[in-house]
Amino acid sequence: MSRMIFYRHTREGRLAEKLYDMTVKQERASENKDELIEAASELFELAVHEGYVGNLWHRLLTEALVYDENPFTISAERRGRVDGSIRDAVMTDLRLFYEMFSADIFSSPSVENVFGDKEQYLDYRPTRGSGMKYNPIIRAEINELCVKLSKAASAEEMRELLEGFYEKRGVGVFGLHKAFRVGNKTDNGIPAANGNGRMEALEVYPIYNIAVTCLNDLVGYESQKEQLRENTEAFLEGRKANNCLLYGEAGTGKSSSIRAILNEYYDRGLRMIEVYKHQYSEINMLIDRLKNRNYRFIIYMDDLSFEEFEVEYKYLKAVLEGGLESRPDNVLIYATSNRRHLVRENFSDREERDDDKHANETVQEKISLCARFGLSIYYGSPAQEEFFKIVEELADRYGIEMDRETLRLEANRWEITHNGFSGRTATQFIDHLRGKSGTI
Repeated sequence: MSRMIFYRHTREGRLAEKLYDMTVKQERASENKDELIEAASELFELAVHEGYVGNLWHRLLTEALVYDENPFTISAERRGRVDGSIRDAVMTDLRLFYEMFSADIFSSPSVENVFGDKEQYLDYRPTRGSGMKYNPIIRAEINELCVKLSKAASAEEMRELLEGFYEKRGVGVFGLHKAFRVGNKTDNGIPAANGNGRMEALEVYPIYNIAVTCLNDLVGYESQKEQLRENTEAFLEGRKANNCLLYGEAGTGKSSSIRAILNEYYDRGLRMIEVYKHQYSEINMLIDRLKNRNYRFIIYMDDLSFEEFEVEYKYLKAVLEGGLESRPDNVLIYATSNRRHLVRENFSDREERDDDKHANETVQEKISLCARFGLSIYYGSPAQEEFFKIVEELADRYGIEMDRETLRLEANRWEITHNGFSGRTATQFIDHLRGKSGTI
């Protein structure tokens, strides 16, 4: 039988081939029962993590099909129906998948007394709280696709079902998740680095637990939220949009606003990738991976600031504006900072000193980073009355039963010892009351 050409890049695809070889094809099964038991254990591990339901074998095959980023799946993500030689070549894989869907690997004579009761594999019932890999909507659509693929009359019908899924939902990590962090690719948990300590290869990992907050949930700052909405919508619609810096006092909702933007526009193809200061030199490598995907990406930098001895801001300046390669149209950078000038500037920078005859150029070089964000939005601390309004609205939202005068008095006492007037302080105060009252 032919081997996979395209769908070999995921853990699920490799496990599916291994199980099929050891059961239906009876390769190594009789000599390596321990290896087969390990494969069965890995299948259960995936079932819990990814939210399998029903036939575990069919669900494993479906996971391999929806998560593998390869020339066929990415082409279908961008255009739906794929034609040309890629379409012909992928049929080798899909004919193999069609045979694999038809196989009953749990009844193979070569694995007798290995899998145990096969009903636990054919009608798997998920554990409560399992399935952290996907949100419920995506998980349900993958389970529905699994059933359709298992009933397909031919490999050609399977291809049509997959092309429709890829066009609607996308493929792989970017298609099936909305937020990510960047790490370095490893095989055993040990970072892969060269002699200079830099990452050899970037890997994008999904973030599973994201606060479900929308802009309307954030109290106040209407002008700031509107500017952020307008810029993001222009970006999603393919119009000109600016890199954006949200700056101002701590606890005023800068980071919450950006998270809310992601939740609000995810269904329109927005994805967000958080990067950290030590990774700024690798951003061009990341952008190169993003530029040909059918999504709009915001690279998110939280609490952006640099001390005078840190040079990472120079990499960021080139990415924002000034590098030889222009930034692709499907990538923007959104950042938050507690200060407007992102690189710390000392009074000595402004003094004319004998060892620096171009002191003004030194100052300009440091402050030019913030100027490369086309849109800067200021988040200031609320006045006392605005703070009380935030507290009252949050109290109403969460069912805190307390008269307004007492609520304001307690809120005022709280802010005196908890970082002053800010949205964060108001939220922490309300959380304190909810904890005392047992309000969820």
